[in-house]
Amino acid sequence: MADKTEKLLSVLKLQPVVPVLIIDDAATAVPLARALVAGGLKAIEITLRTPAALDAIRLVANEVEGAVAGAGTILNAAQFDQAVEAGSQFIVSPGTTQELLDAASASSVPLLPGAATASEVMALREEGYQVLKFFPAEQAGGASYLKALSSPLAGTLFCPTGGISLANARDYLSLPNVICVGGSWVAPKELVAKGDWAGITKLAAEAAGLKG
Repeated sequence: MADKTEKLLSVLKLQPVVPVLIIDDAATAVPLARALVAGGLKAIEITLRTPAALDAIRLVANEVEGAVAGAGTILNAAQFDQAVEAGSQFIVSPGTTQELLDAASASSVPLLPGAATASEVMALREEGYQVLKFFPAEQAGGASYLKALSSPLAGTLFCPTGGISLANARDYLSLPNVICVGGSWVAPKELVAKGDWAGITKLAAEAAGLKG
């Protein structure tokens, strides 16, 4: 477990913001990922919310130099295995089930499991997890809630995702228990639709420059 924790930390420490992408057309995956990498965002989470997701992960993993492709919205063991087979180097889930934990323990690819309450965090700590996704961040209580967890649950690091934007990202990144944040604002649908990759690189560079 320690090895997988270190592997996950090495990915999440690459940048302050991990792009969370919903890709409708796999043909946009490579230019989009290249634009994000050019702006300094190498770790990229592609969510399994569309039929194109697995193909998009495969393309990014195989064709985008410097990119670290990950899969998000993983809900069960079958999706976990499919995402790993497609080339995912890290797996992200909105919550956790025993089935998902079992799949993760059998794999060398690290899991960033989702938690929203102190009890969920404690249960995952018992399973050996030190790095968690806090989701949905804004709806579950925001930065002030996460700050309140930092003392009683010291030693646990979070990647908050959900409702985070350029406007509030620093509120999270300034917390001692936050390693990075996840956000979709760096790849707006309208820019992807227009193929405005330079615009996305600019947003990525802005996000990459965020500090706590």
